[in-house]
Amino acid sequence: MIEGSGRGGDTMAERRQLFAEMRAQDLDRIRLSTYRTACKLRFVQKKCNLHLVDIWNVIEAFRENGLNTMDLNTEFSVTRLEAILSTIFYQLNKRMPTTHQINVEQSISLLLNFLLAAYDPEGLGKISVFVVKMALATICGGKILDKLRYIFSQISDTSGIMIYSKFDQFLREVLKLPTTVFEGPSFGYTDQVTRSCFAQQKKCLVWLPLMHRLANVENVFHPVECSHCHTESMMGFRYRCQQCHNYQLCQDCFWRGHASGSHSNQHQMKEYTSWKSPAKKLSNALSKSLSCASSREPLHPMFPDQPEKPLNLAHIVDTWPPRPVNSMNESLFSHSVPCSGSPFTNKSMLESSSRLDEEHRLIARYAARLAADAASAQQAQQQRGTSDIALSLDANKQQRQLIAELENKNREILQEIQRLRLEHEQASQLPPDKAQQNPTLLAELRLLRQRKDELEQRMSALQESRRELMVQLEGS
Repeated sequence: MIEGSGRGGDTMAERRQLFAEMRAQDLDRIRLSTYRTACKLRFVQKKCNLHLVDIWNVIEAFRENGLNTMDLNTEFSVTRLEAILSTIFYQLNKRMPTTHQINVEQSISLLLNFLLAAYDPEGLGKISVFVVKMALATICGGKILDKLRYIFSQISDTSGIMIYSKFDQFLREVLKLPTTVFEGPSFGYTDQVTRSCFAQQKKCLVWLPLMHRLANVENVFHPVECSHCHTESMMGFRYRCQQCHNYQLCQDCFWRGHASGSHSNQHQMKEYTSWKSPAKKLSNALSKSLSCASSREPLHPMFPDQPEKPLNLAHIVDTWPPRPVNSMNESLFSHSVPCSGSPFTNKSMLESSSRLDEEHRLIARYAARLAADAASAQQAQQQRGTSDIALSLDANKQQRQLIAELENKNREILQEIQRLRLEHEQASQLPPDKAQQNPTLLAELRLLRQRKDELEQRMSALQESRRELMVQLEGS
């Protein structure tokens, strides 16, 4: 079957070449099995250019090759697997700039041979849909959360509950990846591995998040000298001893167990994925110690379940002394406050008393308005919640209808382009001298070309919209 794929006897040679290059990286000297496994799978990922492909590109390739409508236990030939990989890498080259094009044939060959070494070591020439989906979703690039969500969607039922037998099947297949890179003793599949995952006795997939962390820190620069190899700068992880003063190791020295001076491999080490200058650390410490309270506002406003009761100011308004009669005010204030040389007059006192009464009435009205606004806001929030639930229930249905409409429009545009192409070919078959003598024909040719270009641009935009909607549906 492998020979039928057009690769013949070169298959084993290419497979041996991949593993030989991996051994040349001296990864077997890494003393920690988790880091060793993650580094090996990261090497295979980059060698096959699969680190440039995320889970959404993989899902799109599955759809283009019809895997989304096939049963997970269906088996297909290596030739079809090669077609899926061709879709992935040819689409990748279309997205890449012209200065960063990859060798598509080499990437297909390397990844195909790695998958066959993992899942078809006997050379039967058959592989299941479930295996292809789980393997490519695990070792592709992108965000780990998106990958895990897709994997969970394949091993759960329609109500979102994980099926135990499918989870066991997933572990059985995905743990063949570390076994293929000779890490089976540490992360191979056993009958107890599924139960141990739930009992938290053994983290069988701990190498997967570490592989993503490796990808994130590969280009991180640390302007620190390694205490063992004395390299003046570090790339990747940085390790600092918690017992030895200012003893720091680069990732290569720490992974391979190098030590010097009084430092021992038994000392506790702290792993760093970034570098902060001492001045920045000091400024952060000072800002934290000098700040009395956090200046950060909450990310979201906090609303109580029930609106707070407004202050009852009715008794203040009711018990406030009524405004006295003008004659009484005049007799009262004429004895208590002298008229000559006094900064206050009877008129000003009356206005002051009137303003106080008015202010308390305004306070009462304002408190009542606050209570009414709070009640209306709560009612509006409940109505929005009900409408949001209704919208979310119809979201998938509307998106699927929109995809169907886009596909119908796409077919119409393709038919129109084909018709214009035929008319253009018929018009182009005329002799050049006769075409030049007919200005109407030339104008029609120009309009046909312009219409054809417009339809092709519109079709490209529709295909992009369809791809985005498919991605949203796959993630929902």
